[in-house]
Amino acid sequence: MKHTITLLLLLLVNLSVLLGQQKKIQLDKVADQFAKASLQNFKELLSIPNDAHYPKDIEKNVQWCEAQFGERGFRTERLSTPTVPLLLAERKSKGAEKTVLIYLQIDGQPVDKTRWFQKSPWIPTLKEQTEDGEWKAIPWERLEGEIDPDWRIFARSTSDAKGPVAMFLAALDAAKEQKIQPNYNIKIIMDFEEELGSPHLPPAVEQFREKLASDMLIIFDGPRHISNEPTLTFGARGIATVTLTVHGPRVPQHSGHYGNYAPNPAVRLAQLIASMKDEDGRVTIPGFYDGIELDEATKAILAQVPDDEEEIQAAIGIAETDKVGNNYQEAIQYPSLNVRGMASAWIGGKVRTIVPATATAEIDIRLVPEVDPDRLIQLVADHIKSKGYLLLDREPTEEERLTHARIAFMRSKVSYQAFRTPFDAEVGLWLDRAMYSAFGKTPIKIRNSGGSIPISPFVTTLGIPAVTVPTVNRDNNQHSPNENVRLGNYFEGVRLFLAILGENL
Repeated sequence: MKHTITLLLLLLVNLSVLLGQQKKIQLDKVADQFAKASLQNFKELLSIPNDAHYPKDIEKNVQWCEAQFGERGFRTERLSTPTVPLLLAERKSKGAEKTVLIYLQIDGQPVDKTRWFQKSPWIPTLKEQTEDGEWKAIPWERLEGEIDPDWRIFARSTSDAKGPVAMFLAALDAAKEQKIQPNYNIKIIMDFEEELGSPHLPPAVEQFREKLASDMLIIFDGPRHISNEPTLTFGARGIATVTLTVHGPRVPQHSGHYGNYAPNPAVRLAQLIASMKDEDGRVTIPGFYDGIELDEATKAILAQVPDDEEEIQAAIGIAETDKVGNNYQEAIQYPSLNVRGMASAWIGGKVRTIVPATATAEIDIRLVPEVDPDRLIQLVADHIKSKGYLLLDREPTEEERLTHARIAFMRSKVSYQAFRTPFDAEVGLWLDRAMYSAFGKTPIKIRNSGGSIPISPFVTTLGIPAVTVPTVNRDNNQHSPNENVRLGNYFEGVRLFLAILGENL
């Protein structure tokens, strides 16, 4: 009898596993079906220019999102800001006790059309890679047949971040087809100025905090781990920016007459920046890294990320790394001081033999939760002063020009803070279960990403934890010419979002 009961229990377990496998196969099939059907919708969205410097174009994106989410049973509302609105979409589930807030970014970086290998960044182009590594355009009609997961769609914002928007819409359609009803309410906040640093987001979150009230936040943005394995990211660095201009003569001067006589601001700016870092790339400004302690427990968390340092270096084309931390994951636990651009006088075909009047550096400081951004900015300012500069927040007067040998102008801004959520927070455990359901494996868990997303206003103002759910391929050229998304990632993104919709909280 005991033997019979054991056999019956084994049969029931095996039957349960088999039914689970069959259900997953069915859901994957449905997800792929709707992912494929959604590609024309995705193409339509990508065809709408979305540079936030052009509000008329952003308005078209707002209207598109209103229509798409409205068709799927969401009530939409524009949340006014001094420029373009945020868009809130809300759909309630019967009997739901909790509410999930989802962040979607709709705008994209500016484009230089001359550097795109296609007619326009706003004409989505399907491409396949040739044997010599080049990307060749292929007809969209090829999508009607069998799809190669390594094909890619090239257009601005394919990955950052209209791709996740289209994936989520497709997942909503698939969930409806399968009669999957989330046991939580959904709120979606759509940001149309993320690439401008979301300048109006913090006050808007404060103003509309009751409308945005939720239990947790998930962010559909960003690339997976470099291995392209399923990934969850539990934090992101914040960002502050500094514009630094060193002044020379009042106007550019003839380098023959005044070279060796009039100090060159380009040289002085280079010297000033060089004084901020050592040859190993570490910031030398005293106190810049204060508060950052990577204990053994933290290092163990970082070590579980399966990075291949050689692969990372080969992917970006460098022979050695800066020595901030012992590896990539450790490096992004520290604040950074990065020169993101420099300009002085003219170069190339417009070059002139002059001593420039000014030289300017644009600097970004990536933030981590342990640091105060205002303090870091003040440390940079104090360092500049320690090098003998009169540091101003305006143009120098004539009297200042004639009485101070070294003059610099500095303007700064804190865009948004860093955030970090514990791995064992409810939102993390829930998403971990959904990931396992979608892919049959535990995701790679990253403590925080190196990049920045404007999430800290939600975390601090609403008092909710946040986790990022990245889906796109890391080699997507985001922010650069020839941005793209891999179709295999697009299809898996739809599978994942469908799993999240079906995973109970």
